[in-house]
Amino acid sequence: MFEIKAKDGKGRVGVLKTKHGDVKTPALMPVIHPRKQALDVGKYGADIVITNAYLIYKDHELKQKAIEEGLHRLINFDGPIMTDSGSFQLSVYGDVEITNREVIEFQELIKTDIGTSLDIPTAPFVEREKAERDMEITLERAREAVEFKKENNIEMLLNSVVQGSTFLDLRRECAKELSALNADLYPIGAVVPLMESYHYKDLVDVVMNSMKELSDTVPRHLMGAGHPMIFALCVAMGCDLFDSAAYILYAEDDRLLTNRGTFKLENLQEMPCSCEVCTKYTPDDLRAMPKDKRRDLIAQHNLHVSFAEIRLIRQAIYDGNLMELVEERCRAHPALLEAQRQLGNYTGDLEKYEPRSKKSAFFYTGPESLCRPEVLRHMQKLRQMPKKRDLVILPPTRKPYSKFISGKLGEFYIYGSEQDLDLDDSDFMVLDIPFGLIPLEIDEIYPLSQNDAPKTRDVDSIEFIEDFINEFVEYYDQVLIHSRIIKDLEIGLYNKCTSSDEIRYKKDDVKKIKAIADYQFGVGAGDVLFTGNINIEKSKKTGKIRHIYDGKVLIVNMRASDSYLILSKEGAKRLHNGIPYPKNRVVVNKDAEPFALDGKSVFCKFVVECDEDIRSKDEVLIVNEEDKLLAYGKALLGACEIEQFETGQAIKTRKGMKQ
Repeated sequence: MFEIKAKDGKGRVGVLKTKHGDVKTPALMPVIHPRKQALDVGKYGADIVITNAYLIYKDHELKQKAIEEGLHRLINFDGPIMTDSGSFQLSVYGDVEITNREVIEFQELIKTDIGTSLDIPTAPFVEREKAERDMEITLERAREAVEFKKENNIEMLLNSVVQGSTFLDLRRECAKELSALNADLYPIGAVVPLMESYHYKDLVDVVMNSMKELSDTVPRHLMGAGHPMIFALCVAMGCDLFDSAAYILYAEDDRLLTNRGTFKLENLQEMPCSCEVCTKYTPDDLRAMPKDKRRDLIAQHNLHVSFAEIRLIRQAIYDGNLMELVEERCRAHPALLEAQRQLGNYTGDLEKYEPRSKKSAFFYTGPESLCRPEVLRHMQKLRQMPKKRDLVILPPTRKPYSKFISGKLGEFYIYGSEQDLDLDDSDFMVLDIPFGLIPLEIDEIYPLSQNDAPKTRDVDSIEFIEDFINEFVEYYDQVLIHSRIIKDLEIGLYNKCTSSDEIRYKKDDVKKIKAIADYQFGVGAGDVLFTGNINIEKSKKTGKIRHIYDGKVLIVNMRASDSYLILSKEGAKRLHNGIPYPKNRVVVNKDAEPFALDGKSVFCKFVVECDEDIRSKDEVLIVNEEDKLLAYGKALLGACEIEQFETGQAIKTRKGMKQ
């Protein structure tokens, strides 16, 4: 029913399968009024639309036509259609003349593709007692709808809406209860007032707390979200579907949507984009038109920019730079920037979904970049890495740093108790943005080498660096800090190192590959993998490490694009024997054992458990429930996704142990 095709963090490109065709997500569903619709929204990019089943039900003429001819004929749309149940009218008027069961029956009768139970939308910032009461009714009706669907073998997909107002614990509770029902889609409801009042920070809290308990296996729909300015942020939080009548409502008010905000026609001297409307007409042309014609043309523009933004977001997911797009978009409005910064409080949640490696480089676009999952992951890894007695901190050079550091390194200042210099017992690290301290042995690993930031540092990045230094100097007996860093950061250290001339960085390929292994697979992996007669083969063209052997037996390859280690059969055996269960492991059931041994890919439904630290694109060991090594390969999903999905591939197996 729902399949993920590409992902970047919690953002994903997926396919939602319905009776009337497949929908590529993220997707925008324009709201179609069953009586007033004048535009063919499919012409402008709509693969799916949403209309209101209750309005049809209450209109005798529309009701009869929908029953006799079907919903698709009624609104003249051949693709998938979602219907709302009347919840909006309930929130506005306080009551509707239909029961939950009746509206589910009616939606099935008129052949909607995706129906919705009659939830109770609870406005933000209400009394807790009301939010709790409304949530319980919503849950009760969702259970009734799911049970009714099962009892009557209804093919229609079913929405179960997450409510709970702005009480985050209620949002989590509601989402958890609904997830247990195994509905087909999970909309997050009653958020329009937050968006209309620019409470985007609260929107982030509501969405992220709902997401904590929602299954990753089904689409998540943010109800009423229709402004292209917020799409990227919401997709980054895990939203797959949006619906709105904003395109026509704004047009009624002579307002043009853009991904940077909204323009009033009366203030425009130039048209804001390159769509057909904006290139054919001037603001004066539109102002001179009759109201109806002007409204339709502005609505066309609004649809164009909305769908263009959706396509851009999907491409950003394919390219792996969704968060950069989010950071760019959130600078369109102070309230959005506040929301982006609030999202930084959920970096730990986002990191679980972040692939280890991407096609694109990491671009620092502002202080918010310091809160990205990649930065958090590096900090966690760095804290876990084994440390020597002394630390030498160097200023940045060209990347990779280790390639361009040689000879006399310059003048250093001492932090901590001065001791005799021992270069063999010293860690060498470069201090740089956005990753703080980068050990020279691992500086070619993605994204430590595949990143870029302005040379002129902002206040936040300077504070970030200072905090990094303050933390890591505590791990060492003696810290030697380069004079350039002292000058740039105005650090009050005046004790110069008299042995500065002796400080040299000694390149050691064996130390390098062991450090990479520790960083990639966990502390101790380097010693486990690289024992015996280690032979390192480098590219004649680039000088980079390519293959690592024990004598003539291949242990690992090093991937050129990101310098991560790719296991061979021997490498998989060594890692399995030396690293304790459950690290780096995906456990499959007995049914999957023979297929894994033969080198067949592992599907999610056969996975019993897996290491919680596995992320998409990780090298993994495939084992049975007795921890017997069956195969090895590359994870296609993160641990949390592997454990939830019942369909699709989990691991692309490289080789089975029988082969």
